[in-house]
Amino acid sequence: MRVQLPDTPARADLLAARPTLWLNPDLRSGGIADPDLPVRPEQVAEASANWQHLAPLLQAVFPELRATGGHIRSDLIEATALRPALGYGGFEFGRIFVKADNALPVAGSIKARGGVYEVFMFAQDLARRNGLLSPTDDITKLAGPEARALFARHMIAVGSTGNLGLSVGIAARALGFRAAVHMSLDAKPWKVERLRKLGVEVVLHEADYTTAVEKARDEAESDPLIYFVDDERSQTLFFGYSAAAAELATQLQASGVTVDVDHPLFVYLPCGIGGAPGGVAYGLKAIFGDAVHAFFVEPVQSPCAIVHMMSGQRDLVSVYDVGLTNRTEADGMAVARMSAFVAEVMRPMLSGVFTVADDDLFRWLEKANRLQGIMLEPSATASFAGPDFIVQSPEGQRYLRERDLTDKVGYATHILWATGGSFVPADQFHDFLRRGAALNT
Repeated sequence: MRVQLPDTPARADLLAARPTLWLNPDLRSGGIADPDLPVRPEQVAEASANWQHLAPLLQAVFPELRATGGHIRSDLIEATALRPALGYGGFEFGRIFVKADNALPVAGSIKARGGVYEVFMFAQDLARRNGLLSPTDDITKLAGPEARALFARHMIAVGSTGNLGLSVGIAARALGFRAAVHMSLDAKPWKVERLRKLGVEVVLHEADYTTAVEKARDEAESDPLIYFVDDERSQTLFFGYSAAAAELATQLQASGVTVDVDHPLFVYLPCGIGGAPGGVAYGLKAIFGDAVHAFFVEPVQSPCAIVHMMSGQRDLVSVYDVGLTNRTEADGMAVARMSAFVAEVMRPMLSGVFTVADDDLFRWLEKANRLQGIMLEPSATASFAGPDFIVQSPEGQRYLRERDLTDKVGYATHILWATGGSFVPADQFHDFLRRGAALNT
C-alpha cells in the first residue's frame, strides 16, 4: 500500500530521507486533560507509588541497586563541554543537559524503566492471585523460594529489537521466570549473546520488529502460562516510563532550573515504537503542562511516528507505505510502524518529530565520549539534534513564533535524552568511536 502524505514543509525532506522537522498541527494547550484519551494523568502518580512499593524487592534481587535503595535512576549531566562541539555555545540555546539513561542500572537503557516495571508488577499480581502475597505482606517475599517456584512455571515473552528484550529478560530471570525474547533482524549479536547467557530463550526472526512482536504475541495467546509484554499496547510499560518525569523534575530543581511559561523546557526523546518516549512525554506533561515541549526523534529511514501522525489516518501507516527502507544503524529505532495507542495519546500533546541521519549519530557519539566521558550507542545520540532544529531551522523558528517563545528561548532548558549504551561491549564501542572519529575529521 502506498500512502500519499499531505503537503507540509517536512514532506519533501521526509520522503527523500533527509533530516527534517515536522510540527504537529494537532498540538493544543492542555492536551493532556483531553477526556477522550485512554489514559489519565493520575496514573503517572500511581506508577511512581508502585515503583516506591517495589523498591525493596528490586534492591533484594539486584545488588547494583543497594546504593539507591532499590530505585532505578540516572544522572542529569549539564553538557558544559559538549555543547560548543555541537554548535550550541550561544546564549540563544539556554541550558543544555543530557539525561543519562544510557547508564541506567539493571539494563543499561531507558527500557529498564518500562520492562523491569512491567515484569515486577506482573510478578506481584501473579503472587496475589495465587495466594502467596497479601496487600500487607513484605514485597520481598517475591524473592523467596515459594514465589520463585511459582514463577518458574510461567514464561514472560516479548518482541524486541534489543533493549526492551534485555530489560524484560534480565528482570524475568532475576525472579525465576522462564523468558523468551523474539528479536528482529536488526538486533545486535551482542544483545542476543547476553540474553542467552542469562538463560533466556532467544527466537530470531528474518523480518523486522513488527513481525517479531506479532510472532511473540501469537505464541503467548496460545499458552495461558505465557505472559506477553506488549510494546505496542501496554499501558503498564507506558506508565513505568512516565515515572521518569518526577525524577527529572527533582533533578532540574536541584540544578537551579525553573520551568514555567517564561522558562520553557524542551525535551528530545529518541523514538522506536513510541512507548518509552510517549510515557516520558506524558509524565512531563502531567507535571509541567504547557511549559514542556516534547519532541520525538527518529532515523531518516525509520520515521514511523512522523509518517503515521503526518498522514492523519486512523489506520497505522508504516515507513514502507511511503517508500522508505526502515534500515538504520540505530537498531532500537528500526521500527516501521508506531504504536496506535501511543499515537492516540500523543496526538494532542506532542510538539513535533525530527529526523536524523545515521552518520550524525556516530559523530555525536564520539564527541560525547571524548568531551564528557559519556558512553552511548548510536540511537542514544539522536536527541542531540534537537536544539539546532528548534533554534535555527525555519520550522523551529515558526514553532517559537506560534507559541510566543521567540523572546523566551534563551531562558529555555533543553534535555537531550540519552537512551542506551553502557552495556555495549568494549570492542563494539571502540568500533563506534572509530567510525565517529573518522567522520569528525
